[in-house]
Amino acid sequence: MTATQVTALYGPVAEDMILVEDLLESTKNVDLPPLKRMLDHALEARGKRLRPALVLLAGHLGDYNLNRLVPLGAAIELLHTASLVHDDVVDGATSRRGRPTANAVFDNALTVLLGDYMFANAAEMVTRTGSLAVTRLFALALMKMTSGELDQDAAAFDAGKDVQHYLWRIGGKTAALFANATEGGAMLANCDERTIEAMRTYGYSFGMAFQIVDDVLDFVGDEAVMGKPVGSDLLEGTITLPGLLFLERYPKDNPIRRFILARRDREARLREAIEAVRNSDCIDASMDMARDYIRRAQEAIAFLPESETKRCLIDLSDYVLTRKS
Repeated sequence: MTATQVTALYGPVAEDMILVEDLLESTKNVDLPPLKRMLDHALEARGKRLRPALVLLAGHLGDYNLNRLVPLGAAIELLHTASLVHDDVVDGATSRRGRPTANAVFDNALTVLLGDYMFANAAEMVTRTGSLAVTRLFALALMKMTSGELDQDAAAFDAGKDVQHYLWRIGGKTAALFANATEGGAMLANCDERTIEAMRTYGYSFGMAFQIVDDVLDFVGDEAVMGKPVGSDLLEGTITLPGLLFLERYPKDNPIRRFILARRDREARLREAIEAVRNSDCIDASMDMARDYIRRAQEAIAFLPESETKRCLIDLSDYVLTRKS
């Protein structure tokens, strides 16, 4: 994302995002050379930083204290990055966003320890907010994320799960951390209870839509833009919303089921399944569900006074539905 795009999306907090970057960079200042090399690799790729931006935007609704908000934003981004490091080990992934994963460069055991170090560093950062309530929220979000990831791995290649189960899973795996960002930011800004609850709902709904769009892109996205092959989730046995809807709507002789049961010609079966979902109504149905979550997010903050911050929150939620990676 370019500087111009960041300014357009993050508006009143765009310039302050550099403080989050500086704090994240400081995590690389370690005395152990092997650990420094691993941290350099893990933190080299900078994403959109949506989660810390949401922390600052939520904080902009009240007492905008960067000494408290920046540590939470950096802690949440570091937690997110650490979870990806562990995910790549579990999945045996060799690349992410077109770059070699840490476990592809270093061995699995060292990469697990790298993730552990980053989790611990994130926990230390969040204590700098000086808020026990926000620290507890952070710990609960981590527990929900871990539960969602465990459930996803346990349900691999299981075609018997339904949409409700999927929604519960992504509620923990993805939406919990977005909710932590917006609710925590509002709490640190001493917002009133109505605003804090509204921001929690906004963040959770935002996160649900974000993950659904991510899962749609796994079927219809551009591999060059996404930095990973189309169908990666299904290849690993993760059946996401488009696939679940396809299984429900077309139960007989379903190509997804054939792929899951296949012992031979798996690549051909995978291509067949992806193409079938792409050409079905399940992509549109999934996007309709994502749009519904964005509607809930925007309705939650409708009562807030008009401001540049509110406009940014609405624009960011709209962006979720149009993103390509």
